[in-house]
Amino acid sequence: MTCNVGGVERPIRIVAGIVLLGVGAFAGLPVEGAAIALVLGTVALVTGAIGYCPLWMLLGLNTCPTAPSGKR
Repeated sequence: MTCNVGGVERPIRIVAGIVLLGVGAFAGLPVEGAAIALVLGTVALVTGAIGYCPLWMLLGLNTCPTAPSGKR
């Protein structure tokens, strides 16, 4: 897996994932709403933590900065 989630997007995904997990666990939503929030929170947190999103790969998106090329 190559990095395709980076820059500002990565911490945003991590924070959004934590918030959605909290909402799903503690907001008193109906079971379906809590389940959706927990799944979305888990996906956002994991993709932000590992820096890879399969959906971004399918769409051809990449927000990971390119490695600097070593000039010789």
